[in-house]
Amino acid sequence: MKPSGIGGQAVIEGVMMRNGGKYAVAVRTPDNEIVVDVQNCSSSRFQDNKIVKLPIIRGVVNFFDSMILGMKALMYSASLFAEESEEERTQRESKARKKAEAKAEKLKRQGKEAEAEQVLAKCEEKLKKEAGEVSGGEKKEENDTIMTITVIFSLAFSIVLFMMVPYFLSRLLRQAITSEMAILVIEGIVKLMIFMGYLALISRMKDIQRTFMYHGAEHKCINCIEHGLELNVENVRKSSREHKRCGTSFLFIVMFVSIVFIMVVSIPLFALIHVNTAFWRIVLRLALLPVIAGVSYEFIRLAGMSESKLVNFLSKPGMAMQRLTTKEPDDAMIEVAIASVEAVFDWKKFENEQFGAQYKLDEASDDPS
Repeated sequence: MKPSGIGGQAVIEGVMMRNGGKYAVAVRTPDNEIVVDVQNCSSSRFQDNKIVKLPIIRGVVNFFDSMILGMKALMYSASLFAEESEEERTQRESKARKKAEAKAEKLKRQGKEAEAEQVLAKCEEKLKKEAGEVSGGEKKEENDTIMTITVIFSLAFSIVLFMMVPYFLSRLLRQAITSEMAILVIEGIVKLMIFMGYLALISRMKDIQRTFMYHGAEHKCINCIEHGLELNVENVRKSSREHKRCGTSFLFIVMFVSIVFIMVVSIPLFALIHVNTAFWRIVLRLALLPVIAGVSYEFIRLAGMSESKLVNFLSKPGMAMQRLTTKEPDDAMIEVAIASVEAVFDWKKFENEQFGAQYKLDEASDDPS
């Protein structure tokens, strides 16, 4: 296996793939067409910053960058399904106009010409507004606001569910268990149980199951490339849907690292400063989050590049969790994932260089990577 450096995520009826400073979102629309949108990553302007490239720090930056980019990709895919088809819009507008014209005609028969004209004018004004005839700046500002609120809500929800709930549940055993170390171990176990239960619960939802199938297609495409196979539906279909650089593995490592960090830091720290309240313990966990994310990123990065037995062994729990978050995709989903990869990554050039393949490259076209 040769690491390619590309990664991505599933979106609504599609796949987002990122390579360097570009990302592509490929979505299969209701009319069965594959739409691909390629954009520059907003974080690409920081790529030459030496501080951002430092270990741990790059993990923190990557964590928040991936969250924001993921939200953008999800919002884009959702927008394709929120829009009406041309035929539906025409039918709706025709029905509204006929209703307004009938009302106006009735007013005219009553001699109310001015009111009839107002009815028709209001109808046209309403249709224009519904058609979304607003400036691009207003639309972008609205989307940015929604994305910001979504990111904040997602972070708050995660902190409450995976940090505060395990903490307070473990504290219920405080009277029966006096060992602080034992309490922290129980907190970690509760945290993992909530995480696994959450994944198991959402995996039963029909829409989420389809998203997990696209997640499987994303992994299969990357594995296909990184094992030197031609990127086509047949080869992708037989590739593994588990990958060591997966976000599920990252979240599992975050859980594990947080348990270790809290054990190592909280016990000596609170013994030193003599503060032992729930408020400050929660504050400590929040303060450690960036460091935990950075360390977890470094491990996932190492796992993606290493084939050592130790790293593979340590990666197994996270890989096993992917059985919940990925499902076997159908061929149509694989086609979407392939389209996303090819929009930002020259897999033929990669396999020529890494595996000695001899694909003919199109010199006239730009390298998408």
